[in-house]
Amino acid sequence: MANRVHNFCAGPCTLPLEVLQEAQEEFVDYRGAGMSLVEMSHRGDLYGEVHRRATALAGELFAVPEDFHVLFIQGGASLQFAMAPMNLLAGGGRGAYVNSGVWAAGAIQDGAHHGDIYTVWDGAGCNFTRMPKDEELQLRDGTRYLHLTSNETIGGVRFARWPQAAVPLVGDMSSDYMSRPVAWEKFDLVYGGVQKNLGPSGTALVFARKSAVDNAPQNIARYLRYDIHAKSDSMFNTPPVFSIYMVGKVLQWIKSNGGVPAMEKMAARKSAKLYRAIDASGGYYSNPVDPVCRSHMNVIFRLPDQGREKLFLAEAEAAGLVNLKGHRSVGGCRASIYNAMPEAGVDALAQFMDDFQGRNGG
Repeated sequence: MANRVHNFCAGPCTLPLEVLQEAQEEFVDYRGAGMSLVEMSHRGDLYGEVHRRATALAGELFAVPEDFHVLFIQGGASLQFAMAPMNLLAGGGRGAYVNSGVWAAGAIQDGAHHGDIYTVWDGAGCNFTRMPKDEELQLRDGTRYLHLTSNETIGGVRFARWPQAAVPLVGDMSSDYMSRPVAWEKFDLVYGGVQKNLGPSGTALVFARKSAVDNAPQNIARYLRYDIHAKSDSMFNTPPVFSIYMVGKVLQWIKSNGGVPAMEKMAARKSAKLYRAIDASGGYYSNPVDPVCRSHMNVIFRLPDQGREKLFLAEAEAAGLVNLKGHRSVGGCRASIYNAMPEAGVDALAQFMDDFQGRNGG
């Protein structure tokens, strides 16, 4: 469509145009029912088909083993900050957490209310510009799991490979969901809000190892128990039907475009174009992250001064390159290039960066 901009928003994310158009066509009268999907009973056959299809696709595309539950839970990743320790530490033990940035810090803060947790590595000392090495993760006795944030949306830093640890991993993968495969043998729990890479906001997609969560204690509120969600097929209460419906369509789009392996290759290719533009600018654009740990989803950069950053953002928006402003807590610029960001959008941004430097360099 001629009036579509290139949307680099960090979340909610850009979605495939084909998916949006398909949803538009179905929205008012879903499959001849005379009403929208968001109006009908979540217990009915039509929504049941949508729900089961989204669940099955999530497991299929991410190559999830049979001994994991696939769950849709309202509340996004932030609710999982509490649910993970509430369920996994109920029988005792400690949770070790990697503090890699803003979202990891949120998981630590919330988790401390619901279990014995500690920070095993703190990135504050390096201003959150890298992830830890394996030898820096010295776990304490009685540790039940190691929690990591696979990709920090604000800081633009990621785990390039999964840590080697003597305990199961718990991963918040909100901002790089289904952009690379998961070593499931290492994990007991993987979760993430869908609004950064898989659909509109409203739900978290959770993969929970059955043996780790099926014996939750009875003194946890029912909605906060993974086993309750598993037994009710993620319909313990009325689920966020529109969000799940859209996630199902995005998952089908991912499948039709080569699945997770293709998304991984595309993410590496798109991010490399922007990092080349940054690194070739002679310092005009700068990225503070250790190159080994640079995010493939959220490319952050600064210009020589705030005046030129402000001008850059204004001119970019006028050119149809929108939502490039960095997070309010850190400033600068940020290009979020999730699965649905067309490569043409990345090419347009890289070209704009080069042109802008030519006109405003020095």
